[in-house]
Amino acid sequence: MKASLRDLVIERMQILIQNAISNARREPELAQRQASLAKRLSTKYRVRMPYELRMNFCKKCKKFIVPGFTARIRLGRSDVKSIRITCHFCNHTYRKIIKKQAP
Repeated sequence: MKASLRDLVIERMQILIQNAISNARREPELAQRQASLAKRLSTKYRVRMPYELRMNFCKKCKKFIVPGFTARIRLGRSDVKSIRITCHFCNHTYRKIIKKQAP
């Protein structure tokens, strides 16, 4: 695949996700549609979605989640510093490790 086409697809995915985040509170159906279009672009052109965009999707139900609106974000209270994200669609909770403990 040409680098210019790849860059164009990534730029379009970023625009769609940014629009979905801004529309999430007012029009949640439109936000889900825009996010699914971004995901379809990545599969059609076989371009890996950047991590900043991928983290806006639930790992279980694959729906678009907006922190604070369709997902709950909490800090982990164990020795391992992490962020717990709970999807409001499927109630699945997963963690993102912030920092590993030094021995």
